Amino acid sequence: MYAFEYVRANSVRGAASALAKHEDGKILAGGHTLLPTMKQRLASPSALVDLGSIKDLAGIEQRGRSLLIGAMTTHAAVAASDVVKTSIPALAEMAHMIGDPAVRNRGTIGGSIANNDPAADYPAACLALNAIIVTNQRKIPAGEFFKGLYETALEPGEIIVRIAFKPPSRAAYMKFRNPASRFALVGVFVAKKGSDIRVAVTGAGNQGVFRWKAAEEALAKRFNPKSLDGLKADAGIMNADIHASADYRAHLVAVMTQRAVAKALGK
Repeated sequence: MYAFEYVRANSVRGAASALAKHEDGKILAGGHTLLPTMKQRLASPSALVDLGSIKDLAGIEQRGRSLLIGAMTTHAAVAASDVVKTSIPALAEMAHMIGDPAVRNRGTIGGSIANNDPAADYPAACLALNAIIVTNQRKIPAGEFFKGLYETALEPGEIIVRIAFKPPSRAAYMKFRNPASRFALVGVFVAKKGSDIRVAVTGAGNQGVFRWKAAEEALAKRFNPKSLDGLKADAGIMNADIHASADYRAHLVAVMTQRAVAKALGK
């Protein structure tokens, strides 16, 4: 490691003010990505602004028809929440699939979304559930938030405050894990709300999380796994690495989508 300034913020306004004073400062949430990156000297921020003391940023509540989850809420808290289990069971189950107990008890939903790792789970959930990412400056629809590999619509000094979800009528998440990291080689979150059907894929795309529109169109005609028979994902937009080829990931996308639909139907 190297010398940097550490700031423990007591409010969102204070955190934003601290970031304004350090052009290359970084927000510290769970730290599971940032700290290892700094140790490898792949990132060298002059300051870390820790959000851990801002109590208003953690918590889960059902407000009207919206499920609100604070940015500093841990994966473990989402997985264990009775509110989440009642409102969007698939979201709680997905959170339980993230990493291991150490990761789930320290990592946060806001940190995961802000980092936008191409193999992270929450971006798929946000995209499929048409979530709204609420920051200290504005409200951003998930479809406009995720911009590419590790890229988001967040502006300098902008801090995620909470994420708002509208419960679907049916939803499920299926994940083919890397056995070591438990990141998704392919993860598919399927959500149905009335006639609006969304299929969001993580871990596979060479530009990060994306919606599989062909599957959405097929499922709009009939929400059933058989509607996807013979449908193939485009290998040309898939990531290829030492863990899986683009063709294999394209195959997994189709398989995981069918399984997610079956799960959403209780099959």
